Amino acid sequence: MTKRLMRTGVVLFDGFELLDVAGPLECLGNLRDQFAVTLVGPVAGAVTSTQGPALVADVGWSDAPGVDLVVVPGGQGTRTLADDPAFCGWLAEWSAAASVVASVCTGAGLLASAGLLDGYRATSNKRSFAWVVGRSAQVEWVPKARWVHDRDRWTSAGVAAGIDMTLALVADLHGEELASGLAERIEYDWHRDAEWDPFAAINGLVDG
Repeated sequence: MTKRLMRTGVVLFDGFELLDVAGPLECLGNLRDQFAVTLVGPVAGAVTSTQGPALVADVGWSDAPGVDLVVVPGGQGTRTLADDPAFCGWLAEWSAAASVVASVCTGAGLLASAGLLDGYRATSNKRSFAWVVGRSAQVEWVPKARWVHDRDRWTSAGVAAGIDMTLALVADLHGEELASGLAERIEYDWHRDAEWDPFAAINGLVDG
């Protein structure tokens, strides 16, 4: 398990899913001795979520510092960015030196479009699963999973699943005790089983 401070970059873009970012930030922001978070947007300043409220990017994409952990959310804005060669090229280059690359929800579609999931197992939001899967045939897409951890890649199902994934990531890096204490602190009922996923059947991806 690593004990060093992990430089963490969270990608923002117009139309990001608010809880995709806020959920993991609630976890990582409570562990400032373990994670130093930078919000990275198109430019420094306010970036509007799909739901309306904005978050403030510390730096723009072109000025993003090197990080150890990359977190990419989903949201309506992924549909445009996934077909943007400049963004996908930047994301691939910026993520190359990170020791862990993670996505929440349809953020997996951006990772796939950037080639960052080629040869990996991954999952995503079940309502948008077909769109995400269509971003790359080089990924082993897992239809039933709360999250998938494959080597240095972590991907979660939709929206709130990002909190479960982040707690599992904390446990992997820093131990179960720290992750359990964090879940208790934020009064969150942590789904610890990565295969717990009723939404795959609800959305017709697997037999009920």
